[in-house]
Amino acid sequence: MRSEEAIDDAFYMRRCVELAKRATGCTSPNPLVGCVIVKDSNIVGEGFHPKAGQPHAEVFALRDAGDLAENATAYVSLEPCNHYGRTPPCTEALIKAKVKRVVVGMVDPNPIVSSSGITRLTDAGIDVTVGVEEDLCKKMNEGFIHRMLTGKPFLALRYSMSVNGCFLDKIGEGASDTGGYYSKLLQEYDAVILSSSLSDKLSSIYSQEETNVSIQPIQIIVASSNAQQSPILASSNMVEDSGLKVKLLQKIVVEVLPEWCVKDDERQVALSMDWLESKAVEDLQPKQLGGSVLLECYL
Repeated sequence: MRSEEAIDDAFYMRRCVELAKRATGCTSPNPLVGCVIVKDSNIVGEGFHPKAGQPHAEVFALRDAGDLAENATAYVSLEPCNHYGRTPPCTEALIKAKVKRVVVGMVDPNPIVSSSGITRLTDAGIDVTVGVEEDLCKKMNEGFIHRMLTGKPFLALRYSMSVNGCFLDKIGEGASDTGGYYSKLLQEYDAVILSSSLSDKLSSIYSQEETNVSIQPIQIIVASSNAQQSPILASSNMVEDSGLKVKLLQKIVVEVLPEWCVKDDERQVALSMDWLESKAVEDLQPKQLGGSVLLECYL
């Protein structure tokens, strides 16, 4: 039977995740992070990381708690950073606030941090517990974790399939997303890759389907080598004249439809993915099988 403390830890960590998700789509290339300060079984401070370059979740939560942070427990969904970047180390902020205990959802996979934050807090005499609601915390930042461990973006394929296992032949066929799942999903992804033959059709669908989405991913248009004046990127503050900043994208959606199989598209898709991350995409083989498309590749 779980102890009362463990039950409380799980409860407050779930609150951290809830707070962190308020910034979905806004923090890339940083992860989503939430923090809760608890004292005498009461939440006295809360915060989340709103955007890359802004203060981290711990800083906002400590500001919210004020003097009540002393001898309190800090819950944070990701290991506090222990290095100077665009913001000071969160470990030092926690130590300065004189928190008594820190509960961490998951260790930061970033090699710059990885366990050094936990070590710093422990050396300062703070009691540290790690791995509370770890699966939940990892799921929230699957794109960030994948990029840290592999150096490549987390890739999702979006497709519509009939009940007999075939891809739908045309955009707009089949049941609509009445629950708004895809609209919400798009907020989690940094980019959408689609073929030039689909860009106009998909843009019209997005404009109708995604009207309630505040954060729009970059649209990356893939064209065959003989395409005339085909756009490669839509405008975005994440895009420079020379192209995307290296290592910026974490999660990408690829639209999978029969129209993908156009002459030379196979090579162009591979080149585009290589351009995005300066990493080779090996053995990409789109194949048309009747009304279906099979994408085989190693990312």
